Amino acid sequence: QVQLVESGGALVQPGGSLRLSCAASGFTLDDWTINWFRQFPGKEREAVLCISSADNRQYYDDSVKGRFTISRDKAKNTVYLQMNSLKPEDTGLYYCASRRNYCSAYGARYDYWGQGTQVTVSS
Repeated sequence: QVQLVESGGALVQPGGSLRLSCAASGFTLDDWTINWFRQFPGKEREAVLCISSADNRQYYDDSVKGRFTISRDKAKNTVYLQMNSLKPEDTGLYYCASRRNYCSAYGARYDYWGQGTQVTVSS
């Protein structure tokens, strides 16, 4: 069964850090492009940071530049989103999603999604 499972969301103070995990089962994550999306209450999901299996490049939203990084752990079949210098506006439900080939900012182009993990940045 193909499945993505996110974890690592929590309540954290502004300026703090979190590492989200996206673990895959039923397929090899290293062969797929992975994008982290987030959704704010009442808003559409937006792409945050993507790592492409096609060219190994990373694509990010400007709002997370210099603060968030994405990495793969092939042995654990997991992709991580390291989030530093968190701000209250980073609060949201974070999802990982996978597709073949290149990164896309359009969620409809992704084949598999996790259930999401909540990140809350508040003092």
